[in-house]
Amino acid sequence: MSTPETAHPGFRGVIAVDGPSGSGKSSVCRAVARQLGLRYLDTGAMYRAVTWAALDRGVDLADRRAVATLCRALVLDITTDPASPGIAVDGVDVTGAIRQTRISESVSAIATNLDVRADLIARQQAILAEEKGPGIIAEGRDITTVVAPDADVRLLLTADENARIARRARELHGTDDADALAATHAQVATRDKRDSTVVDFLAAADGVVEIDTSALTFDQVVATVLRVVSETAGAGIR
Repeated sequence: MSTPETAHPGFRGVIAVDGPSGSGKSSVCRAVARQLGLRYLDTGAMYRAVTWAALDRGVDLADRRAVATLCRALVLDITTDPASPGIAVDGVDVTGAIRQTRISESVSAIATNLDVRADLIARQQAILAEEKGPGIIAEGRDITTVVAPDADVRLLLTADENARIARRARELHGTDDADALAATHAQVATRDKRDSTVVDFLAAADGVVEIDTSALTFDQVVATVLRVVSETAGAGIR
């Protein structure tokens, strides 16, 4: 696992952030990590990396046992520098490849495999334990409830469906025109429905602060997260 060389002398600990696609969590978490000098963990990239490996090696995604066996054998090298997050599978950099449409369309088959989830959750918890001293922000769909329920700060970023789909369309297609919105709506709806069978990422658990980002600009969301972190974790942020 690669990490940034320096960290901010303020907040130390774990910030856990959950949210559905299009809630803005990835870009917001990277910005918060940069401002606070924290490491950054994109847990979704780990599921995408396993998806890439399964497709690359011709493993049937419906064969849950075969996929889980593959997952346990993979060496995943996660770069936790928020300025250049990345991931490699068995030494192969797949940072760009895991964002391909074919991965987005297949990742739910991996994310709903309970044996895969168990393996990746254990890896994620090991990373958080290692980086808790320097400080880390982790984002995904079950960070506040499963991976790090004892995190120092726990947040759920939400947004209404229209806002989420428009953001995701711009991210995936570079535009939010009618065709992009239609394609994105189908993809997001399918993934959310499948993923919701194994984790509830649309409702805040007890102790989790919910932030509705629908009407907020990017900078406003970042500022809101920083304020909540400051209020929750104390005056350690400078």
